[in-house]
Amino acid sequence: MTANTPAAVTSIDAETLRTWMKDPDDLIIIDVRFAAEFEAMHIRGSYNVPLPLLSEHTDELAERLGKRVVLVCQSGTRAEQARTRLGGAGIGSTHVLTGGVPAFASAGGDVVRGQKRWDLERQVRMVAGSAVVLGLVGGRLVSPKLRMLTGGIGAGLTFSAATNSCAMGAALAKMPWNKTASEPTRESAIQSLPKVRPTQDGPAAS
Repeated sequence: MTANTPAAVTSIDAETLRTWMKDPDDLIIIDVRFAAEFEAMHIRGSYNVPLPLLSEHTDELAERLGKRVVLVCQSGTRAEQARTRLGGAGIGSTHVLTGGVPAFASAGGDVVRGQKRWDLERQVRMVAGSAVVLGLVGGRLVSPKLRMLTGGIGAGLTFSAATNSCAMGAALAKMPWNKTASEPTRESAIQSLPKVRPTQDGPAAS
């Protein structure tokens, strides 16, 4: 596999992942959500490499991956972004878990549960919805200028969809309630992964 290999758009469902986990050789599950989301619930045996960290160290991470890599998040959006990044680094065999960690848990998959938190995507919906309501009500009762807030939120959501990104989510991730005692670093996340490199005869660990 070379850096010019195109990344395959491949998704798997929860049942397929459960089957794969019965034969875990050369299987690495990477959870690209933020640490607080991972702490609240994650697939047992998965590694937490938040998307910003993965984006910053894509090439280094790619060196540690074998043939079966499953990327997971809350719904699949961030995992797809991670797949695109890894594809650019020559890893074209990554798989995105359809429906994310919640779908895996609903299918009876083995998950580790911690402190309950609102996931980041739910927080984004709450903040955006509240801002729209505030703009509409404030525009009617306080000042018409407040209606600009509604337009701003709409424009932001449109840009988010067009670029497959979320500035509001990134901002919310930095809030104190979305932090954990030990946030992942390059050393604790990427360097902790088992280094597995594919060979012509199949995967080999080093």
